[in-house]
Amino acid sequence: MDLPFSFESASRAGQLFTALALAAGAAGTASAQNPDGDMWRNVMRQISPSTYVARHVSKPPAIDGDLNDEAWKDIPWTRDFGDILPWAPKPLFRTHAKIAWDDECLYIAAELEEPHVWANQVVHDSVIYRDPDFEVFLDPDGDTHNYYEFEMNARNTTWDLLLEKTYQDGGPARNEWEIAGAKSAVKISGTINDPSDTDKGWTLEIAFPWASLAKYAQHPGLPVEGEQWRLNFSRVEWRVFPEPPRYRKAPNTPEDNWLWSPQGVVDAHRPEMWGIVQFTRQPADVAVSVKSIPGKVARDIVLDVYYAQRDYAAGHEGSHARSLQELGWFCDIAQAGLELPTFEATKDGYLCHDSFVENGERITWTIRQDRLLTMKREPLQKAANPAEKN
Repeated sequence: MDLPFSFESASRAGQLFTALALAAGAAGTASAQNPDGDMWRNVMRQISPSTYVARHVSKPPAIDGDLNDEAWKDIPWTRDFGDILPWAPKPLFRTHAKIAWDDECLYIAAELEEPHVWANQVVHDSVIYRDPDFEVFLDPDGDTHNYYEFEMNARNTTWDLLLEKTYQDGGPARNEWEIAGAKSAVKISGTINDPSDTDKGWTLEIAFPWASLAKYAQHPGLPVEGEQWRLNFSRVEWRVFPEPPRYRKAPNTPEDNWLWSPQGVVDAHRPEMWGIVQFTRQPADVAVSVKSIPGKVARDIVLDVYYAQRDYAAGHEGSHARSLQELGWFCDIAQAGLELPTFEATKDGYLCHDSFVENGERITWTIRQDRLLTMKREPLQKAANPAEKN
């Protein structure tokens, strides 16, 4: 069954990690309450990201909001969006999207079922999610830093920004940044801002020029065959009462957040949780499998340390533990190829590395105190201690 998310089995997860433990008698142990660490281990870590194969197209779609375009004919829909929290009820209305690309742009289409289409924001770079909106998050190199966000409402009012780091890690968000040359369009099936009738919804199209996304891409030029980017789509939906001549938001009711790849926490700005888009030039009738995250178990371990450090810092006036022992963290390794993590205290915080050996390579994941997450691949015979390379 094609679900918007999946959980690793409890038995596999149990093989990889133990719970955070207090280091008995050690100075500066972890706090009794571990909200970030517990949410990561018990929920977020067990979610497998949604995946999608983005096909190259010979003719670009016309960016007019109408999805009956020949360019979209053979491009499949994503899974239907689900709630940002895996255990929450199914969204009230359907949302799904398509992704394609050519040598000039990345193209996105989406269809949003909506019986009451409304939007108030009309100024570019205003806070679009005050209305029902569609959002795109792009992290081309997957390191959780310097990622792009784009929001639009049913009036085709847009907001684009660059985040140097997540809000949780201090940002900042650069609202002045623009996706130069971006195009977007909306087509409404119904009437906007008319509470007296019932609508079907709205469709949208977006084109992002590669040149505008190039600065933080993995390399110069276009994506190569099999290249993967971390990406997510989000839809913000508000409960409203139709009271002609306007809509009224339901009082004391937060917005709904429906995503392509669920976060496991009510925060779309967790880039490590976003979906995986894999680029191909293979024609639509050729099956392409999405590659798994290299050394994912090692990636999970360094993220586990990161979230444990967040809890530690919350109880120690923002200071990080200077060792895994001080942090009170340990791992019961039970998977072939997984190495023990190494830890470095630095002037600004720390670096944590962990490696996984597979297919003649050592894949080393490293995380920094501000969530910067990087990967190195080395032939096994040439691989060095990761701590010696930083």
